[in-house]
Amino acid sequence: MKNIGVGLIGLFVALIVLTMSLFTVDQREYALVFRLGELVAVKKEPGLYFKVPLVDDLKYFEKRIVTLDWEQPAEIVTSENKTMTVDSFVKWRIIDPAKYYVSVKEGGEAAAEDRLSQVVNAGLRDEFGKRTVRDVIAGERGAIMSNMKIRADKEARQIGIQVVDVRLKRVDYSEDISKSVYDRMIAERKRIANQLRSEGAAASEKIRADADKQREVIIAEAFRDAQKMKGEGDAKAAEIYSNAYSKNPEFYAFYRSQEAYKNSFKSKSDVMVLDPSSDFFKYMRGAGGK
Repeated sequence: MKNIGVGLIGLFVALIVLTMSLFTVDQREYALVFRLGELVAVKKEPGLYFKVPLVDDLKYFEKRIVTLDWEQPAEIVTSENKTMTVDSFVKWRIIDPAKYYVSVKEGGEAAAEDRLSQVVNAGLRDEFGKRTVRDVIAGERGAIMSNMKIRADKEARQIGIQVVDVRLKRVDYSEDISKSVYDRMIAERKRIANQLRSEGAAASEKIRADADKQREVIIAEAFRDAQKMKGEGDAKAAEIYSNAYSKNPEFYAFYRSQEAYKNSFKSKSDVMVLDPSSDFFKYMRGAGGK
């Protein structure tokens, strides 16, 4: 029984020692093995590994891409001495954990991001200092980000870091520049509005003048045609009267006299002062002229 107890104790101690000798590395991390404070191994691949119990220590570092995003945007001056508000972020990851550990020591990720921030901010100031506001806003943001990625990656590899990407989230005018830009935009829009109003008023006057001219032309042509038709009608009527008169002049004179009597004596209150022997009363007198 005593031998069995000793064997169980030995087996238990062996299991404890074995457990303390094993460690795992996840696919999302690196593991550094230190023996008495000295780096002896770097585990980059995931799996199960051995270490010396009570002698070896482990430190784990993130293998995945990390985002460095500043809380406050930076104020950067362009080549025109204009201040721009720049908001950016950096994607980075550890590619050499041993060099990374030696570079940042106990500062860890915060120390690495602090050094990376200095590199990126210095690069942004150099890139913006070579360009005007129009260049930065209009068409060279891609070139700035590309140059920054190359520069930051070159600096970052000295501490075991790879810069995956550098992006400008927002590039905007500072408050004083924004006000002057907005004022200039407002003035430009007012100028365009006034120009459009004046062009519209001129077009309106031209349309009215053309309409009045066309109206006068139409009225004149209509009056001309009316006068022409009236003249033709009068000529036709005169021709008819002439033909009728030539066939029986006496009857025509009698008919015209009857029409004149009818139109002259429409009302009982009509008064006419004429010589009874005038030609007007010719057909009211008898055959003897009485």
